[in-house]
Formats: sequence, C-alpha cells, structure tokens
Amino acid sequence: MKYRQIIKVQAVALSLNLVVAFAKLVYGHLTGSISMKADGFHSLMDGASTTVGMLGIWVASRPPDESHPYGHRKYEQFASLFIAGLLLITGFEVARGAIQNIYEPSIPRVTSLSFAIMLGTMAVNLFVTIFESRRGREYNSQILIADSLHTRSDIFVSIGVICSLIAVKAGYPMIDVVAGIVIALIIAKAGLDVVREVSFTLLDASVLDTDMLCKIALEIEGVEDCHNIRTRGTADNVYVDLHVHVRDNLRVDEAHCIAHAVENRIKERMEGVKDVVVHIEPEIISEKDKTGRRQ
Repeated sequence: MKYRQIIKVQAVALSLNLVVAFAKLVYGHLTGSISMKADGFHSLMDGASTTVGMLGIWVASRPPDESHPYGHRKYEQFASLFIAGLLLITGFEVARGAIQNIYEPSIPRVTSLSFAIMLGTMAVNLFVTIFESRRGREYNSQILIADSLHTRSDIFVSIGVICSLIAVKAGYPMIDVVAGIVIALIIAKAGLDVVREVSFTLLDASVLDTDMLCKIALEIEGVEDCHNIRTRGTADNVYVDLHVHVRDNLRVDEAHCIAHAVENRIKERMEGVKDVVVHIEPEIISEKDKTGRRQ
C-alpha cells in the first residue's frame, strides 16, 4: 500500500515537472536565453528522474524471495544513484553550452512574459518540493526525499535565471552565460548530495543509536550486558543484530525466551525495525554471586 502511495506522489510530480520543462525550453529557445534553456533541461531531468524513481519503487516493492531473502529494497537506492548520474551529466552539458556561448555570443530577448514564466514555474517547483518532501518523510522514502532535493535545486536555479534576465534587460548579456555556469554547478551539487545520501544505505552505515538499543535490551530481566550492536538498512526497514549476555546457569529455553523478549522490545520501541537477531552469550557468574542470587 505504501509503495502505491509513493508512486501516486511521483506521478503528480512527473506531470508538473514536464509542464514546467516544456514552458522553459520552448520560451528559452524562442528568446535565445541560455539560462532559461539550462533551467528547462534541469526540469526535464526532474521528469526523467521521477520516471526512473517510479520504476525503482515498483521493483523495490516486490516481496522477499529465495534469491533475495532481505527483499528488493535497495533497488530504490540504485534508482536514486541513476537520478544522481542524470544530474551530473546535465550539469556538464549545461556548463559546456554556456562556455560555448562565450565564443559564439548571442543576446537573448527578455520580455515581461519571460519573468512571468519563470515566476510561474518557480511556484510550481515550490509546491512539488514541499509535496514530495512531506510525503517522503511520511512514508520514509529515500527516493521521494532525493527527488524533492532535486526539485528544490530548481527553485534556486530559477532565482538565478530571473537575476540573469534582469541583468540582460539592463544591458549585461554576459551575465546570462555566468548564470548558466552557476546553474550547472548547482545541478552537479544536487547530484553529489544524492550520491552521499544513498551511499550511507548501500554501504550499510549504522542507522540507529546503539547506546539506546543497549539500554532497551538491558530493560529485559535476565540481560546482564550487551555488545557488538550493529544496524543497517533504511529508516523504515532496519535490521539489527546484537550480542546479549545472560547468566551461565540458565537453561537453553530460558535464554531463548530472553532473546525473544529483547527482540520484541526493540521492535516495539524503535520505529522501522524489521528484524532483530540476538546472539546469546554466557555471563560468567562467580560461585559467591550464584549463592547470593539463590538466596
């Protein structure tokens, strides 16, 4: 059900991104504005990334099978990496086009319609950014959060385009070239941000506070100590494993019950935990302590 909701959010974002991209590209081409066309390509990449994201979500939603016992969730991260790649390529192409214009200069035509289009598309991007960001946090979806960051960069790009249009109108056409290069850098940075975010999951970086997990485990009667706590996964799909010390005079079934209690308590207290593996170790109790415990 959650994946269906995510795809619906992306379908809305895709439709709006394509409208925005079409408006910027067509008008940018007609007026010869480098920065507006660059912004249009950026918006077009927003649409392409959303399409890839929808495909990634569809694959990631498949249940675990014999070949993938942990499920297919990491396909969402690979889709995010593809989005990052599109951003980096787009940034390079925009920068190349802007630099080429230095040697083949042209003065764009700026009208009141230019500003109206940029302000209108910026408002649409703001809506999409807020919409995807809120839903991304609600559904704990990295793909939606990555896509919202991508779209958010469009807002800053659009502000730069508006500034360049003002400069061109004032008689400084070279500012349009500079704005194109700045936009290219912003696009590239957005791509690198996505790579950094996704790498934490793909490299199995720690997800939860291990000290908090230890405190929760120690709440269970019979747990003497715990160590070697590890976590991995995404915010809503966390895998935990830890070593728990119990008294060495316990029966196997008693130790097994303690392990189950630790597992259930962690799942209750920590949101997003999918599975907990508890390794039982004996806590060596001295004869004096054993006597004291029996008394």
